[in-house]
Amino acid sequence: MTKYGSFPGARPRRLRTTPAMRRMVAEHRLHPADLILPAFVREGTAEPVPISAMPGVVQHTRDTLRKAAVEAVDAGVAGIMLFGVPEDAKKDAAGTAGTDPDGILQVAIRDVKAEVGDDLVIMSDLCLDEYTDHGHCGVLDAEGRVDNDATLERYAEMAQVQADAGVHVVGPSGMMDGQVGVIRDALDQTGHEDISVLAYTAKYSSAFYGPFREAVGSSLQGDRKTYQQDPANLRESMRELALDLEEGADMVMVKPALPYLDVLAKVADTVDVPVAAYQISGEYAMIEAAAEKGWIDRDKAILEALTGIKRAGADMILTYWATEVARGL
Repeated sequence: MTKYGSFPGARPRRLRTTPAMRRMVAEHRLHPADLILPAFVREGTAEPVPISAMPGVVQHTRDTLRKAAVEAVDAGVAGIMLFGVPEDAKKDAAGTAGTDPDGILQVAIRDVKAEVGDDLVIMSDLCLDEYTDHGHCGVLDAEGRVDNDATLERYAEMAQVQADAGVHVVGPSGMMDGQVGVIRDALDQTGHEDISVLAYTAKYSSAFYGPFREAVGSSLQGDRKTYQQDPANLRESMRELALDLEEGADMVMVKPALPYLDVLAKVADTVDVPVAAYQISGEYAMIEAAAEKGWIDRDKAILEALTGIKRAGADMILTYWATEVARGL
């Protein structure tokens, strides 16, 4: 180093000197409106039921769900994604409770709509797995395989009853071929042209769903590898993306989020519709468990993980920390 010709000439650290400086040059920022709260409502329970694998998350009663919706609105959260948990006795091979106008999910949609109206975007999980006694996302054929086209007929019925209940957005998550197109047609033909479809475009067969199975009281027998995507594949996601857009998807999603940030980035670079990512139960549980052990700083880890999802291209993030993070922001 010489007196007047010092090296290095470029010093990126100049833009990291103070918190105010770092805030000013930050390339990505989380905002409460980026966040969507997934919420579970359990039929026939008088008290919220804690989910052991997801500390801080519960299966709501109808009353506590309404309260959670109000809290989300007050915090500035954009939306709520509702999952129904029916009584075990109401599960059957066809998932009948999923298309019952008085089924728990439809009741929950009406409850939340009555409580917060249009102040929160009310979304609903459109899938049969919570309601079938075998736990699969569709109806089974005589050989025990998920029957794609028979399942589409059930999804069309689900879309109609959820729309009738007052939902703003349906989220078909079953990964059946053609599901977006069938649901779009069903909504349009029944006077629900304004209901949006959030396509679960790239939903991988992931080990990180474990805690979710407890959250929805899953009765799954076997696995979902014949319809959810192989974690090894990216091109397949882009094919699914093209099909969903062709069929009329208003928004698209990548699920899970953190293990598939490359997929999320590729999708975000490709489309001109809003892109969502779902920070799923296993991602949540890992951070909570490590924080409980004192191995990581919980609050910083949550924000870092969410910022990474945002940086990869997500316009919206489904996260169980939505209300908590929105308050902090």
